[in-house]
Amino acid sequence: MTDLATPSGIAPGAAAAAPRGRAALRRAVPALLLFAAVRALGVVALALWGLADGKGARHLLSARWDSIWYARIAEQGYGYTLHLPGGKVHSDMAFFPLLPWLERLLSAVLPLSVPDAGLVVSAVASLCAAWGIFAVGDHLYGRRTGVALVVLWAALPVGVVQSMAYSESLFTALAAWSLYCLLTGRWVWAGAFAALAGLTRPVGAAVVAAVWITAAVALLRARRAPDRRPPLPRVLLGVALAPLGWLAYFAWVGARTGSVTGYLDVQGGWGNGFDGGLAFGSFVWERLAGPAFPAGLGLLAGVALVLVLYRAGVRQGQPLPLLVFTGTVLLLALTAKGYFGSKPRLMMPAFPLLLPLAAALARLRTVRAVSVVSVVALASAVYGAFWLHGSGPP
Repeated sequence: MTDLATPSGIAPGAAAAAPRGRAALRRAVPALLLFAAVRALGVVALALWGLADGKGARHLLSARWDSIWYARIAEQGYGYTLHLPGGKVHSDMAFFPLLPWLERLLSAVLPLSVPDAGLVVSAVASLCAAWGIFAVGDHLYGRRTGVALVVLWAALPVGVVQSMAYSESLFTALAAWSLYCLLTGRWVWAGAFAALAGLTRPVGAAVVAAVWITAAVALLRARRAPDRRPPLPRVLLGVALAPLGWLAYFAWVGARTGSVTGYLDVQGGWGNGFDGGLAFGSFVWERLAGPAFPAGLGLLAGVALVLVLYRAGVRQGQPLPLLVFTGTVLLLALTAKGYFGSKPRLMMPAFPLLLPLAAALARLRTVRAVSVVSVVALASAVYGAFWLHGSGPP
């Protein structure tokens, strides 16, 4: 598995044996503390903005947009449908069940309302995600890069979502640990985390793809080098586990709706689906051809930046699991129709995009790196407050 896990161009020893247990946690502490500091800055900025805008940070983080749907599922189960003018039908079956299950469990054992339980789940999940992201960066490029990767992920322009009662943090945590397990040859754990990711968001398919393609390539390469053959029973068990969560929810929705394409029909009722990017291209073109030309230009620049970062990851020699996962997340996000303001949020779990930037940041002197991180974190906090008090993540 080392030929899949070790990127080219890394000095010997950079991808050394992974620390375990408490040693691994101690090694990650600086990254987790910096992550918490960046996210705390974002919440403080949100609260201060709310003093002027008359909106409480707690309400913005736990009781708007998708948070309301997750909370309703946690409290009442599935079965709520909203019929809108124009023929759209919003069914709560569009939302995968792991987050509302955890919200219900936590509110049952602790004196917390379901929305507050959602915030707690998100806070814990975001720390787990930060730890998993650090583990990947540290394993491949060393501790400084792992820390930088976590800080950059925390300071994304839409990083405020990591503090919301949304499923992005939970999904990213499960995806990051599944990828880490693939990199370190823990096939069964990789499949188990992929199965849970598949119960969290539809993009769980990206984690399944990473497990399956990595396993297929590992087994094919083992035919040429039998001495490096991965343990076949564990590989097959991981491959079998990976899609179970995703398939189970699709099958349940299909049985509930009486249609094999039930989940796709539910998403269609929301105006979502996949059209190869035609709707997104049309959306961008309308802005380029009208008075919103700067917005269209900004969208093109954003897509170009994402593609440039992915190409940089390929040239950096990122391992196959990361490239498959990131590529699938980007493909699903950029070729989907629906509300286009959600695309940055949908791409947020694709943390390997930030690895080239993290490696560059890690090479800077500490004073300069701290200065860069401080500016980026402050800009993220201000933008997050502005965004959540405005259009926000639907």
